[in-house]
Amino acid sequence: MDTTPIVVSAYVHAPLARVWEYYTASEHVTQWNYASDDWYCPTATSDFVVGGHFSYTMAAKDGSASFDFGGTFTEIIPQERIAYTIDDDGRKVFVTFAQEGENVCVTVVFEPEQINSHQLQQGGWQAILDNFTQYIQTQILNI
Repeated sequence: MDTTPIVVSAYVHAPLARVWEYYTASEHVTQWNYASDDWYCPTATSDFVVGGHFSYTMAAKDGSASFDFGGTFTEIIPQERIAYTIDDDGRKVFVTFAQEGENVCVTVVFEPEQINSHQLQQGGWQAILDNFTQYIQTQILNI
């Protein structure tokens, strides 16, 4: 059983305040929180405070499957860091936001689950982060 944390990251060409807002606000989460184009995130709720709970529904567009991904926030440092514990199994996730020139590096470090391979988990979480990057950059260009 490999418990080595998995790391995914992406560079977003956007202001830090906007990256933070789009990553944390439920109305934006529903627009990017899925790993492939045949899935979507129909609902997202979040009590964005330490000790608060979030729940994101992820569903196949064809209606064949869906699940809720939820957790409890354990640390929030505005525009810098979010930590949470996943409801189902207590795994820990850490998200950092670092300004690097005109970009923001968003890094997600998470404890792996033991059902799927590290490669599959890393690929799925990276795809979600890539969707986030694409969404925010498209939104900023349209403003």
